[in-house]
Amino acid sequence: MPKPIVFDPDIEPNRLIAALSYFWILFLIPLLTKRDSKFVQFHAKQGLVLFVVEFLATLIMWIPLVNVVLFIGIIVIAVMGIIKAYNGEYWKAPFIYKWSEKIKI
Repeated sequence: MPKPIVFDPDIEPNRLIAALSYFWILFLIPLLTKRDSKFVQFHAKQGLVLFVVEFLATLIMWIPLVNVVLFIGIIVIAVMGIIKAYNGEYWKAPFIYKWSEKIKI
């Protein structure tokens, strides 16, 4: 049986800006401009962690196989995050969510 759709007034007007959270450094826009939106902050914090992982991945570019696998994972998580945020879903990104919970902004 499908779950009933519950309307959340925080999600609908903020879907697009939440999706920006997964576009590299653009996570700063939602993180700093929509501080009152729980939905946007949820995705922006995951975007921040993803950005840090991307930055660290560039530091280990000299390990070819690890770098390729890591960047494929980053791209998959970013695309899924964009899709889920735009669809108005709270999505706990694998490996990213547990770190984003620790961010207090």
